[in-house]
This record gives sequence, structure tokens and C-alpha cells, in this order.
Amino acid sequence: MRQRNIKNLEEKIEMNSGCLIRQPENAAGHWKEIFANDNPVYLEIGCGKGKFITERAAAFPGMNFVAVEGQSNVVLRALEKAENSGLDNLRIFIAYVDDLTEYFSEGELSGIYLNFSDPWPKARHFKRRLTYRKRLENYAKVLQSGGFIEFKTDNDGLFEFTLEEIEAAGLKVEEETRDLHAQNFESRFFTTEYEDRFSGAGKNINYVRFRKNL
Repeated sequence: MRQRNIKNLEEKIEMNSGCLIRQPENAAGHWKEIFANDNPVYLEIGCGKGKFITERAAAFPGMNFVAVEGQSNVVLRALEKAENSGLDNLRIFIAYVDDLTEYFSEGELSGIYLNFSDPWPKARHFKRRLTYRKRLENYAKVLQSGGFIEFKTDNDGLFEFTLEEIEAAGLKVEEETRDLHAQNFESRFFTTEYEDRFSGAGKNINYVRFRKNL
């Protein structure tokens, strides 16, 4: 979806920069120092306007959360939410992530959230999907032993693709449903703006939680 331009965007980001990590490429191996504690660290890739990650950070003050988003005009809304909430267990950086090892060291993350990623529907673009097996293998490098990945999508085709890629990457499915909001999984209580809109219109939400093997 095309995002509208925001007037004085950089100035507004600066005004809401309390949670912003300006040089995330220097953060690998230092996230516990950044948060000044030894609490587990969780990452959302593609946080959008930040509803999911800010609500999760507020609900779990004993955990640390990192969010990344490539579009500055979108991440501004996440920064505003974080600033207004006064969260000290959330950090956000602006980047299009290709290799997580540029930002996190081996075993540094306890979990990763992928919420409503771009489906890249054309067959020739399959390697761009965030659940392509090589990307999943990359995520596993920065997850601790037993660390999890949660994936949600309204795109049924992308979900089927993802299940195949999980198996190909040698990861272990723990929970799976094609109608998340009809199930009693914890993840249904933390939603994105996009998810609220489509589930409210009756669209099923696909969900899978899988782990790096012990």
C-alpha cells in the first residue's frame, strides 16, 4: 500500500526519538547493554505503525522488545506510540533488513514476530518473502536454542508457502491454525492495525508458531 508523505518527517521523528536506535549496525552483541538488563529480547520485523509491539511491550515489562521498519513515514507512528506510552523496554530502528546477523549476534534473540509481511505474490519473487527458507535459516542464527518465530498473515497462499519453507528449513511447528481468532492462542490478543481491519471484516487470520530445535 502506498504511504502518503508526511510534512517535516525527519523533524517529527526527532521529536519522538526516545526509543530510536540510530546506528543499529553497531548493536549486535550489545542489546543487553542497550536495555541495561539481562531480560530476554524479542524482535518484530516490519512493525508498521507499532500497535502490536507497543502493546506487547506494555504487557510484558520484564521482557525487552525491538522493532524494525523500513518506511520512515510508517515507523513515525510506532515511535509516537512508544513515546506516548513511556516504554523503557522497547527500541525501534529504521531499516530494510536482509541479514539479521548485521544487527544481532548468535543466540541474542528469544523470539521473532512476523506480522502480515508482504506476500510478494508473483512466483519469480519468492525469494523476497520473509518466510523463504534461506531467510528462516538466517533468523535461526540469531535465535537462542529453542527460540521461536511467530508468523501471522491473511494471505492463504503465503501461509501454505510458509509451512513448506518451515519444513525445508528444519524448524519445528509448535502451534498452527488457519483461523487464529477462533482459537485460544495468546497471540490473538496482540494485534496489528491491519489485522483488526481484516479480521473485523470476517477474513480468517492464518497463524503458525515454530521453533529452532533444541
